Amino acid sequence: MSRPLDRFGSLKIKLGVLVAVTVTAAAFLTWLGLRHELGPTRTFPLAIVSALVVTQVLAHGMTSPLREMTAAARAMARGDYSRRVTATSSDEVGELARAFNQMAEDLASVDTAHREIVANVSHELRTPVAALQAQLENLADGVVPASPEALEGALRQTQRLGRLVGYLLDLSRVEAGVVGLELEDVAVRTLVDEAVAEAAAAASAGGRDVRWEVTVEPPELRLRVDPVRISQVLANLLDNAVRHTPSGTLVSVRASSAALRGEVVIDVVDSGAGIPPADRERVFERFQRGNSPSLTGRASTGGTGLGLAISRWAVAIHGGTIEVADSQAGEGATVRLRLPTRGPRLPRSAGTLQGPA
Repeated sequence: MSRPLDRFGSLKIKLGVLVAVTVTAAAFLTWLGLRHELGPTRTFPLAIVSALVVTQVLAHGMTSPLREMTAAARAMARGDYSRRVTATSSDEVGELARAFNQMAEDLASVDTAHREIVANVSHELRTPVAALQAQLENLADGVVPASPEALEGALRQTQRLGRLVGYLLDLSRVEAGVVGLELEDVAVRTLVDEAVAEAAAAASAGGRDVRWEVTVEPPELRLRVDPVRISQVLANLLDNAVRHTPSGTLVSVRASSAALRGEVVIDVVDSGAGIPPADRERVFERFQRGNSPSLTGRASTGGTGLGLAISRWAVAIHGGTIEVADSQAGEGATVRLRLPTRGPRLPRSAGTLQGPA
């Protein structure tokens, strides 16, 4: 319904206009009735009815945002945060309506964040839980003897699981805009070898036959990072590479120094179908599966589409970048990780998992 009083910028002015129009209409009808000698018994009821009609027409537009807010609040109580209020006036009610819409958007964002936390936990804990379960089943069934090596492998997966729990709990701090980093000076070779060893164990436990190749130039290359977070980035990249690599083919990890830029470059290369250039940014968006038919032309091999989004977030707080780079002939997808050699220059705000910046 139209809101004829929206042009006025104050609720007090609107009420004044409403009273003036109502009194004028009632006075005019009273004068008109008396001029035509209708008498007070007919003129006064007609004036009162006309005043009520005018009041109803004008007040309906003034109070319609309040009715919309009431309906939207009831919908929010049922979990529907999509309702918004039409805020066309510039008075106090219009300001209240705009504030209500902002509140609704904030509540919707919080609700979405809570749902994404559950999805993140499911995605990030699946790999170590599956690997640990497979190792323990092999030990229980006698397929693998309970040797110190086998128990140590199970212990590593348990330790990784504990680290992941702490890592995922940190996601709640993302909304606050501050995420702490425990920076250490680490050998890139050690960091990559540990990540590849865990990925190889998980691939073997999952029945995937994959060959591995690791190259670090120079061999003594070092990097200042939070090893827990970067290890998880590498784990996500290697897990994606394994799922996209046909059985018996190669997954390569190449680390090198870009001294002129003060960076360390780490490439994770699979032997799959690759990712078309037009879709290389989309794989970093939340819930966008990099192995979906729309991106690779073949059936999905699993995943919730969160690993690369989390990886971009973790790399960003280190002051680095992550992207899908051009691959050499005969190779599949190449995911390139660039990290400053001396660590992040300034404290970074993690922001939210929104995909490409």
